[in-house]
Amino acid sequence: MKTSYFLLLVILFALNANAEKVVRYDLFVTDTIIKIKNKDAHAIAINGQVPAPTLVFTEGDTAEIYVHNEMEMHETSIHWHGLILPNSEDGVPYLTNPPIKAKSTYKFKFPIVQNGTYWYHSHTMLQEQIGMYGAFIINKRNKDYVPEQIILLSDWTTENPHNIERLLHNASDWFGLKKKSTQNYVEAYEEKHIGTKIENEFKRLLPMDVSDVYYEEFRINNNNYNEKKVKKGKLKLRIINGSSSTYFWLNYAGGKLTVVANDGMDVEPVEVDRMIISVAETYDVIIDVDEININEFRATAEDRTGFASFYFGNGEIKKAKNFGKLKYFEGMKMMNDMTNVNGEMNDMGMEMSLQQMDMNNVMYPELEQNDSVETTELTTLNYNMLKSPVKTTLPENVKTSIYHLKLTGNMNRYVWSIDDKTLSESDKIIIKQGENIRLIINNSSMMRHPMHLHGHFFRVINGYGEYSPLKNVLDIMPMETDTIEFNASENTGDWFFHCHILYHMMSGMGRIFSYENTIPNPALGNHHDALEKVYDDDRRYYIHSNVGIEYNGSDGEFIYANTRNELSADWRMGFRKDNGQELEAHLGRYLDNKQFLLLYAGVDIRFGNAALERESLFGQLSAISRREVICVGVIYKLPLLVNMNVRFDQNGKLRFQFDKSDIAINSNIRLSMNWNTDYEFRIKSKYIINNYISFSMNYDSEMKFGAGLTFTY
Repeated sequence: MKTSYFLLLVILFALNANAEKVVRYDLFVTDTIIKIKNKDAHAIAINGQVPAPTLVFTEGDTAEIYVHNEMEMHETSIHWHGLILPNSEDGVPYLTNPPIKAKSTYKFKFPIVQNGTYWYHSHTMLQEQIGMYGAFIINKRNKDYVPEQIILLSDWTTENPHNIERLLHNASDWFGLKKKSTQNYVEAYEEKHIGTKIENEFKRLLPMDVSDVYYEEFRINNNNYNEKKVKKGKLKLRIINGSSSTYFWLNYAGGKLTVVANDGMDVEPVEVDRMIISVAETYDVIIDVDEININEFRATAEDRTGFASFYFGNGEIKKAKNFGKLKYFEGMKMMNDMTNVNGEMNDMGMEMSLQQMDMNNVMYPELEQNDSVETTELTTLNYNMLKSPVKTTLPENVKTSIYHLKLTGNMNRYVWSIDDKTLSESDKIIIKQGENIRLIINNSSMMRHPMHLHGHFFRVINGYGEYSPLKNVLDIMPMETDTIEFNASENTGDWFFHCHILYHMMSGMGRIFSYENTIPNPALGNHHDALEKVYDDDRRYYIHSNVGIEYNGSDGEFIYANTRNELSADWRMGFRKDNGQELEAHLGRYLDNKQFLLLYAGVDIRFGNAALERESLFGQLSAISRREVICVGVIYKLPLLVNMNVRFDQNGKLRFQFDKSDIAINSNIRLSMNWNTDYEFRIKSKYIINNYISFSMNYDSEMKFGAGLTFTY
């Protein structure tokens, strides 16, 4: 009996030793903060002033995370970025999981089957921009202790993210004005690039930029300044780019950066002087800390509008080297050489891949023109330098499905797509369990795109062949073509593949990889209705308006538009009796991939006191004092960004109109003009006071001269 009891104790001890270790966290989400608790940690909050909450696990643990949505009205979600987990735990609202409703709690539970530096964030609307994110650190089993520091990078704005999105869709150059990057005609003249500027507009391109949004601050661990004193020796930085749309250049005053992991996966150590980290990427980097200097680790926004710093060591403060001011017209000239008159990028094939051609050196020569002789010898990280310590080849003797994807976009209307279709306009890509998937991706747009695949790691095919690195985010530069591949190792599920620049994703740059015979998560309810909510993100409509009030009258426009459809109205209202009032309203749809062609139907209504007629350019009489007609027409964007409007009215009268608006004379002055074949014309100038108000002057063929204010929304 005693022997049996002893054996039972041994068996129970063995079972207990092999039992899963469940690590529980509670995340409390409110309108402005996320709080985190577990039995081993005090509460930590994020509200733009204190470090973001960090979840820490060890490979082999089971994560049990309760997300408490304490918001009064808004739903939320949490996606576990870079983690291999069941599809039903991936956290994409309406695609893999139901949203976490206001005043409710959702439990995530999944095994931790990997190690490395990862992060998590909301996948609901624009919540990520306001701070809904944190670090997700997974330690190796029985690892040797190495001092480490989390570096969570972010961009911070006081602007409402929904207003940011609206301004982007309305081609506002307010952010360019804030960043001093409007690339206006005065600057072009001063820098001897008038020809470059004209060619840029001839190719129907807007002024170039390397990022879309102006940010007031860039932060590390939600602070724009920090200092860390540690003992001399090696220190591992776990660097996470949790920003919504900002790439960061990284450099260190204390010497080289030794890259040892990327996107959570180990790589053979490689020493560099500087490196760029794309939105959503993570890197583990080793630095040397000394006792002679307090060395600055600096993260500089790619557009050079600011940086964030962290300091390591003891002694005298030593600053990292500055990145110079961007030479926008040099970049514009390069883009002109890379594009045709349709604004399409010229395909350079595989010659451009893996960031091997340092686009920043081509686009921004100031990186090579520093006062330091050694600048030209700096080593810059690119993907072709990353080597996996183990073979990453895919299973052999299985089918390989190959897909060619082109990253496309329209900066004029801020529509981002793949193969000229947004997520809502495309079908799911059906894949089969066990097959190998190869994606050949060409970026034909003028922006970088960090493409992220949920729930899988992919091989980035580079010069190391069998030892090509594994990643889950791939930064693809303009004109670049890259090849990635992965094994369809899951047995079910819809897995999101999208650009991780938040505003690009929300405008439609994404696809869904769906395993054959996938059974949707029953918690989603009606799967069709749930999927329609996913598609609604890039179907949303945005409002734009200009209302001018000058002493001769009022003129303005109103636009309500989404990806393909547009409702617009413009008016002129003279304050004198003989001026009359005119309103044109159109409902139209963009027909071509580049969205240069709008087909519309509408009305033209004009009131006046006298029955006057004027002969048009085509010899047709047109009422200029009273007109009530239905019309159909097309608006086509010509080279030089001139809109040509051709219409017929119900009486068979033909009218051509030409408009060019928002011509940037200098940073604050904008010029607009139009003329039509009825010999009506208008020229207007604005001096921008702020985002909403401008001082304006105009001369109208009917209302004559006026001055006043223009209100923009």
